[in-house]
Order: sequence, then structure tokens, then C-alpha cells
Amino acid sequence: MQIFSFFCTLITVIVLLGGGWLNTVEPIRDLDVVMDIAEYLKGKSDRDYVMFMFGIYTGLRISDILKFRVRDVRDKDAVYIREKKTGKEKRFPINVELKPVIKDYIYGKDDYEYLFKSPRGNRPITRQQAYNILSEAGRQFDIDKIGTHTLRKTFGYHMYQQTHDAVTIKEILNHSDISITLRYIGINQDNKDKAIKNLSFKKRKR
Repeated sequence: MQIFSFFCTLITVIVLLGGGWLNTVEPIRDLDVVMDIAEYLKGKSDRDYVMFMFGIYTGLRISDILKFRVRDVRDKDAVYIREKKTGKEKRFPINVELKPVIKDYIYGKDDYEYLFKSPRGNRPITRQQAYNILSEAGRQFDIDKIGTHTLRKTFGYHMYQQTHDAVTIKEILNHSDISITLRYIGINQDNKDKAIKNLSFKKRKR
């Protein structure tokens, strides 16, 4: 009974960390697929669509995203979160492409409402619900390595592709070392894949 309980707990932890059983969660590398998923979610639920967009445009953890209320983003240029370890408040600017998405979404909503509200009263959806939303969307596009961390990793991956500024991304994601950042956003894996694909043992012409 104890062994069964242990494995149930282990599976739950893996899911909540953003991945499925024995799957490594990856960023969504193809921009077209990113937008396809966004459009798919938009067709199903404004809430789920905005949650996805909020994640890929801010790089925040899903646990922080779900805490926001309407008043935290209405007419704001940035959002603020308080770090658990240090207690310090950190500022995250709201991207210009994200602003109109938020503005349309919160129109008519009360300031006290949670931004990503459960249909069962004024409380946010859970991390498990967020995972289920993203996992279901991923299945529509044959993506199995998807979870709540996918949004944060996708943010980092595409910022790196556009800026190649690993130092800034490290600071935004609050990592202790650049090597952790590159591994987290999938750049190390890309480099390894490229090296293996380009390996050749054919005899060179002299």
C-alpha cells in the first residue's frame, strides 16, 4: 500500500512539474506551431488562449501567472511578483503584442476577479487544470513533450533565437548559471542534434 501511494505521489509531482510520465518537457521551437496552438486555444476558450499568450510573452512560472487578478494587469505596463526565497518584488514588463490581448480579455471584468478564473467561483484554475489544457492542445498538434513549463521554455527559446543574449535570459528566468539556462530552453539539445547530424566519416578529398 505504501509503495502504491509513493508511485501515485511521484506521478502527481511529475505532472505538476510540467511533463508527462518519463517525458522531458520541451519548448515549442516552430513559431508556426506556436501560433497554431494559440489559434486553437482561442477557438476553444478566451481564458486558455490568454493564459498561453501570457506564458510565452512573459516567461513567468505558471504558479505565478495563476495568482494574478484583473487589477494586476489593467492599464499596467508591467506585472510584479514576489520571490519566495528573497521576498523581493520583481518587475516584468508587459510586451506590446500582449497588451491588446489582455485589454480585450479583461474588458467588462471586475478588478477583484482572478485573471484565469475557474468556472466554479472566483478562484484561479489549478496547475493541474493548466497542464490538462496545454496537454490537450499539444495532442492536437502531435506534441507529447508539453506541460506548464513549456510556456516558460518557449519564451526563453525564442528570445534566444532573436537576441542570442543568454545572460539576459538567465536573469529573467532567475537561473544561477548560463549553462542551466541553455539546457532549460533547449539550446543545448539543438546543438547536440546539429553536431550529430553533421558528423561524417566519409573520406575527404585531398
